[in-house]
Amino acid sequence: MSEKLDKIVEELSTLSVLEAADLVKKLEEKWGVSAAAPVAVAAAGGAVAAGEPVEEKTEFDVVIKDPGAKKIDVIKVIRQLTSLGLGEAKTLAETAGGKILSAVGKDAAADAKKRLEEAGANIVVE
Repeated sequence: MSEKLDKIVEELSTLSVLEAADLVKKLEEKWGVSAAAPVAVAAAGGAVAAGEPVEEKTEFDVVIKDPGAKKIDVIKVIRQLTSLGLGEAKTLAETAGGKILSAVGKDAAADAKKRLEEAGANIVVE
């Protein structure tokens, strides 16, 4: 391996799991690719350092997968959770993969997911 690659490997090995995941997302966006296999390799590499404490995820995104049959109820809940207007909330409800809340705490994400699912939406917390 070249010296340049050795330096990159050393730098990457200092990243936390969250930082490595962030890096993967940025590289996927920049290059327009999916790094599903490299993520598994990075996670396996992070597992090698068993003596280090694992950082618990503290920020979550609430993502809508499907508004379900009661779209109006889902739009109402989205408006309650965010400061979006009716049109923006409707567009978000109709956008699969749209982030309703971003970088919120675990309790807030769980509460939002519960409320949206009760309204009929299919929600994922990432």
